[in-house]
Amino acid sequence: MGIGSGSVRVDPFIGTGVTALPPQTGLAATWWWPKPQVGNTHPGATYPLGMVSACAYSGAYPTGYGRFDLSTEGVPPTIHDENVASGFTHFQQSGTGAIRKYYNYFRVTPMLEPLDVLGRSWELDDEVAEPGYYAASLDSGVRAELTVGPKSAVHRYTFPEHKNARIVIDFSLGGLSIPFGSTIPLRAHLESVGPGVAQGEITVEGASLAVYIECAGADDWRQMLWYDRRLMPGGTRLDFDHIRPTTLRPFGLMWAGSSPAGKQVELRMGFSLRGVEQARANLLRDLAGGAFDDRAAATAKVWKKQLKAVRVETDDEDRRTVFQTALYHSLIKPCLANDESPFWPTRGPFVFDLSTMWDIYKTQLPLLAAIAPEQAVELANALLTICEEEGNFPIGYRMARGSDRFSRQGSALAHTFLADLCQAGVTGIDWEGALVHMHNDLRRTYGEDFLLHGFAEPISHTLDLAFGYWCTAKVARHVGDLALAREFEALAGNWVHAFDPATGLLRDSTFYEGTKHNYSFRLLHDMAGRIELAGGDDAFVGMLDRFFGYGAEPVRQPGVAPSAAELAEGYALGRFEGLNNEPDMEAPWAYHFAGRPDRTAEVVHAAVHQQFGLGPGGLPGNDDSGGLSSWYVWACLGLFPVAGQQLFLLSPPAFATSELRFGGATLRIDTTGFEEPVPGGGVQYIQSVFLNGERIDRSWLPGEELRRGGRLLVELGPEPSDWGREGRPPSASTSADSTPPPPRS
Repeated sequence: MGIGSGSVRVDPFIGTGVTALPPQTGLAATWWWPKPQVGNTHPGATYPLGMVSACAYSGAYPTGYGRFDLSTEGVPPTIHDENVASGFTHFQQSGTGAIRKYYNYFRVTPMLEPLDVLGRSWELDDEVAEPGYYAASLDSGVRAELTVGPKSAVHRYTFPEHKNARIVIDFSLGGLSIPFGSTIPLRAHLESVGPGVAQGEITVEGASLAVYIECAGADDWRQMLWYDRRLMPGGTRLDFDHIRPTTLRPFGLMWAGSSPAGKQVELRMGFSLRGVEQARANLLRDLAGGAFDDRAAATAKVWKKQLKAVRVETDDEDRRTVFQTALYHSLIKPCLANDESPFWPTRGPFVFDLSTMWDIYKTQLPLLAAIAPEQAVELANALLTICEEEGNFPIGYRMARGSDRFSRQGSALAHTFLADLCQAGVTGIDWEGALVHMHNDLRRTYGEDFLLHGFAEPISHTLDLAFGYWCTAKVARHVGDLALAREFEALAGNWVHAFDPATGLLRDSTFYEGTKHNYSFRLLHDMAGRIELAGGDDAFVGMLDRFFGYGAEPVRQPGVAPSAAELAEGYALGRFEGLNNEPDMEAPWAYHFAGRPDRTAEVVHAAVHQQFGLGPGGLPGNDDSGGLSSWYVWACLGLFPVAGQQLFLLSPPAFATSELRFGGATLRIDTTGFEEPVPGGGVQYIQSVFLNGERIDRSWLPGEELRRGGRLLVELGPEPSDWGREGRPPSASTSADSTPPPPRS
């Protein structure tokens, strides 16, 4: 099928299981994976960047779906032998690792058993998942179907013949069924409003979440509240002013009655972080008079439009499925929830499940800026509002109040996203106001040490903050504050204080989920200076070659519950993490800055064709809110965004033809000499590049050229060429104005 066929092939089950890729060969066999070998995705119903998801609930780590126990490295152990569910919950993470508590609120359980057994699990069979739709059969004989809108979920249950069928909603459940994984509501209120109508609100982790519920198809069933698995006949209201973990008893509501074979009951649920009236309005808006089939069709239509933003041409339907599923996973998070902030009264953009900037700022946010610019602007304004209201830009942000902001992971990462949008010339953002917040945020936490000493520990934050100043200088120049821009450009030069001139690597420090090697090859704003510090092109390429395992022996990956000694031995390799984690995901393109794009082609080829595949085990590690999947999307297109710099590095595309909707224009990427990749096949190298008929000898393109759209023609061959060896990607000025002051001891 061709690029214009409009076919969409997505498999939401990719990444839900333990990594099960074919054995790696060549370079890929030398990469060491320190983090959990599981994608941590779920197959539940989602809406593009929507507020709500819905999925089968087993209580497993980390999304609530599946079979796995908590793990932070190696192969995850299991807590279930099969896929099971005790019901169907809402608000799941997507591909993340340990982010403390997880949501899974308002569990809905279709039952044929007495209420006493609520909480037991049923085996799942005949699971089906598509964008916006999930279905499964419980071994009780009940068929469940789920779909969602931007702020709603609709359940449809088909019952077998039974005299005591019921649908139970548990308002008290949240989190995971692993030690210390549950989430306890502090306050709760629920009431029956009328026949087939109920509403309620829970306060969990400092955020209040309201639900408005309509039940259709159960007019002849009883509607009751329940507490501690005991019915409350005639009761219409439950209120809990203060719940302690030690006093929690489950509570909720239920519809129950006899069921002929094939009886269908729909549960329609609107959600809001601002009370039941807004939850009701959200449900009415999302359904607009329709029901399950209408909502499912509308959500599928939105997904189809979003997934057409990037299209590839191939006759290999397996590769098409892997690619489009990666694009799908790139568009699930974060959750945009306009007018829904529970933390301040004003209306306007709000976002949660930013999990986390450290995972997504290099790949997913540039992808959103390219193919969904309106949503990117909404996200940027939400981040600015959070900074205004709370005093800092978040590194991570959940539907929860508190200091769960992941500041250890990185600093000044929102600055990268904002600088990209500013340089792209987007409208709808107050850049003078943004500059104030960017400036203030740079001086907080690790930023104080950076200003006092010229560096900050952990040392990777020195690179973050230096780049944050460089990004903020771009915004300062945009608004005309040239003095501030020059001041910040000089501070941006402090990146040099992070490196040890004797080794060309970062100084010894502590590193979040990696070693100094994983952080030493990030793409800085002054790569020319970085390469000079390493001893020049040849020395830098040699360091990269060792990092990527050229000439090295294959490694053994960690297994179940790896020992501290095993992990220490792996980290001592100083090796690329192979897309198992995010710290070094942009490092393959560092070769471009030393005139060796052929090396990039070899590393990316090994990663694209050996680290991703079909099936639940098709991801090499946590998808991390689409950070990993969006890497794959960019790599397959043969474009890589240098985040914050509006700079795109070129490498061989993984498909003969592809299209990328870049803002309001379409960029078509064609190739000549392309050979459909096969397992164990050779690398293809760029021989020449033409953009709209003009020959491009450099290995990079500015964003402004790509945003005009048109045709990018990439000529490929089986051997390296001289293309891209000269005309290096731009680096920051090394003039006196940008020379950093010496670090202070």
